[in-house]
Amino acid sequence: WLAAKTPLKFGAVGPGTATYDITKIIVATVGLPIQLVSGYKGTAEIRLAFNSGEVHGVTNAWESFKASWPKELAAGAVVIVLQAIPRRHPELPNVPLVIDFAKTDEARKLIQTGVHDYAAVARPYVLPPGTPKERVQILRKSLMDTMKDPEFAGEAKKARLDIQPLSGEELAAIVARTFKLDPELVERLKEIVK
Repeated sequence: WLAAKTPLKFGAVGPGTATYDITKIIVATVGLPIQLVSGYKGTAEIRLAFNSGEVHGVTNAWESFKASWPKELAAGAVVIVLQAIPRRHPELPNVPLVIDFAKTDEARKLIQTGVHDYAAVARPYVLPPGTPKERVQILRKSLMDTMKDPEFAGEAKKARLDIQPLSGEELAAIVARTFKLDPELVERLKEIVK
């Protein structure tokens, strides 16, 4: 794919969405030949565009593919070729990671910040400033206990949900790291996703 002369068309919603921003970062850091076609109202429209041959792919979560594209996956019409996560998903052990194709330290930092960290904090549970620490700890523990509950896990599996939560401490560390980013890296990210 890296050596392809003709770019593949990838469907995207628009700036500020994973389908757009992550794809732009992958193009900028790895050099994959992708023509981004944005303006779709959602991934359901992108799936229709894919099925009609209007686009060749999309950057989306594995969980979304499993839930929304099961027929295409079963038929082999959808093939996952790259993972934009820090570690290979257990269900996709032979699919390479985007970061493995990064050739520079800057590219790895951009992928870490703009792809991995972005995805990790995409759907957080947060509390307002000033919430008593004891309450925060109780809620963190309760949430993580729920995620480990066998009945909850069984229901999630039936619904095809892939539950891999970060702890509150992990989420806080990512947010803190984001606020300490090198200003030049921030400007480069802004330039990429504009």
